[in-house]
Amino acid sequence: MYFQLHKKGGSKREVVLEDYDEGLTSTWQHQLCVWTTTGLLAALVAKGAAEVHDLQGAAIAGSAIVASYFLADFGTGVYHWGVDNYGSGATPIVGSQIAAFQGHHQRPWTITEREFCNNVHKVFKPALPFAAACLAVSPWTPGTLDIFLGSFVFLACMSQQFHAWSHMKKSELPKTVIALQDAGLLISRKAHGAHHKAPFEGNYCIVSGFWNPILDMDGSNQGFFRRLERFFHDRTGVEPRCWHEPTYDYQEEKPAA
Repeated sequence: MYFQLHKKGGSKREVVLEDYDEGLTSTWQHQLCVWTTTGLLAALVAKGAAEVHDLQGAAIAGSAIVASYFLADFGTGVYHWGVDNYGSGATPIVGSQIAAFQGHHQRPWTITEREFCNNVHKVFKPALPFAAACLAVSPWTPGTLDIFLGSFVFLACMSQQFHAWSHMKKSELPKTVIALQDAGLLISRKAHGAHHKAPFEGNYCIVSGFWNPILDMDGSNQGFFRRLERFFHDRTGVEPRCWHEPTYDYQEEKPAA
């Protein structure tokens, strides 16, 4: 199944959906999953916030949110690296996400055509039982931990939407999103565009991209992911996909306003 969209150079651009894909629109199941998970996470954060009674408590709660923001960026980078480089569509549990990421490398513009819940539901779905479990045990957990976990999981789930925004031109984005991207608080088109160069071996973090230069070390063989790849290769003999040039005929357009 495919759609014809505008392409650079006046030609048309195909949005190709694989057999496993559910289309571009949000179904009621997508919406139920996303908003139920969001509600559970919001309740978890609210429970933690209700335990803040003074300035010191507010400072600790604020620190938990900031920590969740930076760790969510790091976490999305590690996960993105993993699904980009290992496994296949047949891999249990995460196979559909692996296949989706590989398809995204071939036609990166498709993500910009998806409705919100359609785009993010695959990330919110596994987060739903975790959020429910955290809320269930929250009467016995510290409020600061609740705030951290609720914020971390929500940001990690929303990273897929931040990712979609990083593939859009500024003329297609809300002004608030543009401001956050320009301030470096959300991953920008220019920053994420560095990932979309074969063999897709760096710039994996997709919340803010803060960790990308730290982890990649300007492409050094001593970078975090290069070390991880060698570690797994030495023990399993499995080579990551980024050690080989792909044969894709598609590439993201250069950043534009």
